[in-house]
Amino acid sequence: MTVSVFAGRVRGTPVTRPSRALGALRAAVVLLVLLLALVILRLPWIGDLGMHAATVERLRHALLRPGDPLVRADAPSPYYSPWTVLLGCLARLTGLSVWNVLRAGAAVALALLVSGVWRYARTLCGHRAAGPLAVLCVVLLWGVRDFAWSGFPGLVSLALTIAYPSTLALGLSFHFWALLTRAARDRAGWGAFLGLGGLWAVILLVHQFTGVVATLGAVGVLVSARAAATPGRPLGVRPLGVRPLGVRPLAGAALGALLLWLWPYYDFFSLLRAGSGLEAVHRPLYEDLLPRYGLVLLGLAALLVRARRARWDALVVFCALAVLVFTAGGLTGHWSWGRVLPGVLIPAQLAVAVETCEAWGRLRRRGRAALALVLGAALAVGAWAQVGVLGYAVPRRALPAAVLARSPEPWPGYGWLTPPVRYGDVVLARTGPARRIPAYGAYTVAPGYPDVFLADEAERLAAVRRYYAPGTSPAARRAVLRRYGVRWVVWGRGYGAPPAGLRRAAAGPDGAVLYAVVTPRSGRGAGPGSP
Repeated sequence: MTVSVFAGRVRGTPVTRPSRALGALRAAVVLLVLLLALVILRLPWIGDLGMHAATVERLRHALLRPGDPLVRADAPSPYYSPWTVLLGCLARLTGLSVWNVLRAGAAVALALLVSGVWRYARTLCGHRAAGPLAVLCVVLLWGVRDFAWSGFPGLVSLALTIAYPSTLALGLSFHFWALLTRAARDRAGWGAFLGLGGLWAVILLVHQFTGVVATLGAVGVLVSARAAATPGRPLGVRPLGVRPLGVRPLAGAALGALLLWLWPYYDFFSLLRAGSGLEAVHRPLYEDLLPRYGLVLLGLAALLVRARRARWDALVVFCALAVLVFTAGGLTGHWSWGRVLPGVLIPAQLAVAVETCEAWGRLRRRGRAALALVLGAALAVGAWAQVGVLGYAVPRRALPAAVLARSPEPWPGYGWLTPPVRYGDVVLARTGPARRIPAYGAYTVAPGYPDVFLADEAERLAAVRRYYAPGTSPAARRAVLRRYGVRWVVWGRGYGAPPAGLRRAAAGPDGAVLYAVVTPRSGRGAGPGSP
């Protein structure tokens, strides 16, 4: 017998031998895991991988005070989280390359994500198919156009962000919700809720946006638990003997807030006062919603079923809160609030899996066939929309043109800069190269990504633009080199003739050339971690 969490009634789930359908679901999950394992081995580079590699590299060289991960400055960074500190210690102790450390971290994150989805689904439904079906829905049930963003667990998105801290934070979030659901259902003691408060703080520190999603999911669980324990509700809606949780969840939240305040690498709460530098980059989250996420509309029907059964169902409350935040962000121009979108999608995807399993035993043969046809077709469409992931897992020459058309070519690395460029050298480069160069130990003049803790970010960006502008005088260019202690300059195809005072040192792909600065330098002193 299994108990529907906070739904107020007991449902029986007969124990039978695994069916062929269950075996097929489990086999599909195994194939997905193997596919992502191949992606981890290849570690394709599109997006922020260089940022995370640079973060681990700084911690390897200066664990206690690593400084800004991208530019030579003694500044804090939200990328220094418990997870990246652990990876930095691993790199420091083992001598492994930063790429192998990231691969090891990606394997851990993948295991936590799959097991977390599986585990949380089983807390919502006792059916053995709930776990594997939930994994398939969370990974495949998105839209007809693929979309990749950190913290979004679609298949293509996972392929490109599997080594990011966001994937680990998302896996921890699913375990967090499962543990919190069990703690609330069983009315666990103080120790359990204090431990959950600590886990909540870790998730927020590892990836702040995913931490917000985790928080909304936790609110859904606690609201559902409180509704189930409210005196005076009919016994058909409230389980017998359920007692209020009291202040234990608040004590856990207070402990989590204390840990956030004590974290030494950056001021977590100062992120709440961050400016609008992150808004423009998040504007695409509000575009093409139906093509990117249209298949999740199946989850709307499943959530309505759950809402009719229990108005304050945990998944319903979770989704509703995320919809409110997402909508408010769109109406007010706070585009970064769009990062809460997984909080809209994940409960809907889980609801599809759970309600399918719940309905399966009640349906006749034709009903089961129709349900399997609809959900199977949706998953197949979602899988085809994300088939481009194969281009990140196997050699591209082995794939048909239709698949390659859906799989952008990964970025070429900048390892060709070494050995001329040593750890801690400052390299002047435009934004594209600046997103990859720090992964190899060098600094850039301006960060390739928005940096909320870097006080002179705008000044640095202006200096890079000024240096590469065609009409800039030689004196102004030399001033930029002196001010930031630049040793190397990356020049690309279409930049025009390189300025005087540079010596060609190495050539890379796509017409990129590394030049050594031969004019005198008098930069700002050595920064953290520099030789």
